[in-house]
Amino acid sequence: MKAKSQRTLITQTPQNTEKEVTVKGWIQTVRKHGKIAFFDLYDRSGILQVVATGEVVKIAEKLEQRDAIKVTGTIKKRGEKYINPNITTGEVELDAKEIEIVAKSEVLPFDMGGKDLNLELPTLLDFRSLSLKHEKVQMIFKIQAAIAKEFRNAAEKLDCTEIFVPTIVAGATEGGAEVFPVDYYGHKAFMSQSPQLYKQILVGVFERVFTIAKAYRAEPSVTTRHLAEATQMDVEIAFIEKFEDLLDALEFVGTSVIAAVSDRYPDILKSFGVDRPLVPSSVPRLTLKEAQEIITKRTGRDLTREMDLNPEDEKEICAWAKVEKKSDFVTITHFPMKKKPFYTHPDLKDKTLSLSYDLLFRGLEVLSGSRRVDNYDQLVSQMKEKGVNPNDFGMYLMAFKYGMPPEGGFSFGLERLTMKFLELENVRQASLFPRDMERVDERLSKSNPKNKKTK
Repeated sequence: MKAKSQRTLITQTPQNTEKEVTVKGWIQTVRKHGKIAFFDLYDRSGILQVVATGEVVKIAEKLEQRDAIKVTGTIKKRGEKYINPNITTGEVELDAKEIEIVAKSEVLPFDMGGKDLNLELPTLLDFRSLSLKHEKVQMIFKIQAAIAKEFRNAAEKLDCTEIFVPTIVAGATEGGAEVFPVDYYGHKAFMSQSPQLYKQILVGVFERVFTIAKAYRAEPSVTTRHLAEATQMDVEIAFIEKFEDLLDALEFVGTSVIAAVSDRYPDILKSFGVDRPLVPSSVPRLTLKEAQEIITKRTGRDLTREMDLNPEDEKEICAWAKVEKKSDFVTITHFPMKKKPFYTHPDLKDKTLSLSYDLLFRGLEVLSGSRRVDNYDQLVSQMKEKGVNPNDFGMYLMAFKYGMPPEGGFSFGLERLTMKFLELENVRQASLFPRDMERVDERLSKSNPKNKKTK
């Protein structure tokens, strides 16, 4: 039989009952029963059960997980007791008439046919090119793509212009030593810690901007919440009237993104056994001091000398917000100026405190930001106080000489937001190819056989 040339996507098959179609995809599982074989085929749109009988059984018997194939056959209604309510194609199956193996897979190092991919994290990442093909892992990055898309939608509703900023920079954005140096044609340069300085320059051009950019932090730590290379989703807004304008904007973006993705993918939330996030009409707001007082009352821990919330504190205040405010979000403001970068604006009512904020979601900080210093002299002064040399930031400071209005902004961590949306255990699960102290695709440690010295 000559195969049809026009391809049908798997999710289109229920609308083609009793019609001949050609589908393409990868084998997920194969069940062989002598004169009949069943296999699940998936493409970018979904999963379909294929039934092989007669002559094509001989080909089906040779199929293994991850083989890429092309199948032509007739779409049939399943018997009522064989309907699978868990997939969109559960009421139909493909009666195969012709099977063509497009690309044969080698024998897999582990089973890929189960609902979950039960691997330790190092193994999951060591075989990343393969583990990404598992349906459950793919779901993580469908959610991530949706979060990025909805972030863009929300930023555009704020009338922001999208910008694209460099990742090779002349100086450390935040100051300090936690930067990756670059030999730039014999000159000293760094991988950017943040798109911060460029987006500030560009609010003086476009007034409101947003960007999705990579950020690099050479932090000497290996935790479940940090990456050496992360993806930031940033907004910067000029001509703000008051501090609360920034809080309104960040909460609008955060809640809009999570609500929209929840509406779009309730099936993925269900697959991960995760409740739909509680998105309030009004996000609870607390100063750092108010949050610490609540935590102390709930736990008895004395936080009066603490200048930030530690991971345990973040979980505790989010637990309070969930119970008391029916919210998976809480905004924390007014962190000490000592903890903030040079461009952060102090609170004029108490200059030891900053006009800064974090947005916490399900027990984790997923956003930070602040009102920025817009006065040139004040900015230079704060640079010097922080031990930052103004001479290293000529282009940045130039923007503040020519009419910089009051402005501020915020930055979401895409991987962190994905991690907490699905309640993953480790942020590396929410990065396609995670970078940390122990890995650049392959493990850098001595545990990697490739790194062991041979005698």
